[in-house]
Amino acid sequence: MLTGKTALITGGSRGIGKAIAQKLSSLNCNVVINYNSNDKAASDLITELKSNGKEAFAIKGNVSDFNESKNIIDTTIKMYGSIDILVNNAGITRDNLILRMSEDDFDDVISTNLKGCFNCIKHTSKYMLKKKKGRIINIASVIGLIGNAGQSNYAASKAGIIGLTKSVAKELATRGITVNAIAPGFIVSDMTEKLTEEQKDVIKSNIPANALGTVEDVSNLVAFLASDESGYITGQVINVDGGMVV
Repeated sequence: MLTGKTALITGGSRGIGKAIAQKLSSLNCNVVINYNSNDKAASDLITELKSNGKEAFAIKGNVSDFNESKNIIDTTIKMYGSIDILVNNAGITRDNLILRMSEDDFDDVISTNLKGCFNCIKHTSKYMLKKKKGRIINIASVIGLIGNAGQSNYAASKAGIIGLTKSVAKELATRGITVNAIAPGFIVSDMTEKLTEEQKDVIKSNIPANALGTVEDVSNLVAFLASDESGYITGQVINVDGGMVV
């Protein structure tokens, strides 16, 4: 389905980003993962993908920096000639109540989550415009739709991604480029593994499906939105949350 196409996944060395890289690689896509700090996780993932006979490459860089993000895009283009699929997944949290949240905590989250998304779209779109085809998939969050106490910075960044998605989708639609967002709910991850079983039970009681999601639930949707089968879908925010936000 994706044979010969090239995908760039930011924040791709672990968690949801890693699952997306594995999924797209399994569909014969050339996979480039961007990461900011975890050299070992990135190296291990590239080794895994290559051991399966797939083409994969890692680029270290901070997407919140305009010039570094440009280098990530340009390096990918030099390696594979194009970027057919851009997955903006890089994100951080700096949780705290608004009265205790520092300016740096707010700025860092906005810079990485929202500005990083803008930077990569900005630098990638000119290549996609030349080809008159492309898929841009932004990983938002249900928190960007409903908010959450102690996460005003994170909620603002994810709500911003949703607005960015809808606006850019309208700008690029006539050139064969789709732009969509995925809003995961509670997904089994390093963060949820720190929760007690009692805390997990409370969370699940507020989810109609009565279960946490998996990274594969997200990566499967990314694969569909990255494919030609999704060509008439753009500007949408699709929740992967077991019905939590209806």
